[in-house]
Amino acid sequence: MTFSEHLLYLREKRGLKQTDVATAIGVTERGYRNYERGLREPTLSTLIALADFYGLSLDELVCRER
Repeated sequence: MTFSEHLLYLREKRGLKQTDVATAIGVTERGYRNYERGLREPTLSTLIALADFYGLSLDELVCRER
């Protein structure tokens, strides 16, 4: 699963709208939409906000395995 697919999965699993997540992490809805579409990659501070929002580690958020 790619990072963008994982973002979509996490949001839909919780029944959230893109606006809900964007507001919670401090980005525009358009910016967040671009993350889910794989058109842009978030900054480190945005990744941290996403991980905190979903209660995940950064590794879990970006689908990283050792």
